[in-house]
Amino acid sequence: MPHFQVGDALLIVDVQNDFCPGGALPVPDGDTIVAVLNKWIAAALQANVPVYASRDWHPSDHMSFAPHGGPWPVHCVQDTPGAALRSDLQLPHDAVIIDKGIDPADEAYSVFANTDLAQRLGQADVKRLRVGGLALDYCVRASVLDALKEGFAVHLIADATRAVNIKPSDGDKALDEMREAGVIIEGTTP
Repeated sequence: MPHFQVGDALLIVDVQNDFCPGGALPVPDGDTIVAVLNKWIAAALQANVPVYASRDWHPSDHMSFAPHGGPWPVHCVQDTPGAALRSDLQLPHDAVIIDKGIDPADEAYSVFANTDLAQRLGQADVKRLRVGGLALDYCVRASVLDALKEGFAVHLIADATRAVNIKPSDGDKALDEMREAGVIIEGTTP
């Protein structure tokens, strides 16, 4: 595992109960990334590197939900057990939690969409993000590409993410797109 350095941050995307087996919108093997992320969190703490974690935090009438014309089942509704971050994810007490998707009319796959994350990272003098979480082909992909647009160097921790794979190749396509955009892929391919 590479060492963190000054100017780094760890960004964990949407490791929530609803995106893991047994949840409303489970990502295949989504729970298997928690142990990997916990190692990265421990390394970040040891290096005094900040940890940020996003969560889908949808109102019950969110436009992405099938009952409201969207493509997804109802998931990650604010203040429900499904929206909670995984209890076995060992986030530090000072981790910054970023809620996204709180506007019922905005899909908000990216943690940078209508949040102050870019500003917070800038204030913390963050230059490079290491990113893992769920799901590779949706919220991780969108967040990573937006991070690049915001001027951050981005390393994707490939063994700390999993894809929904509605089409079997969606995860591979997302990896290719991110790599072509300038993301450094670390770890094994999921």
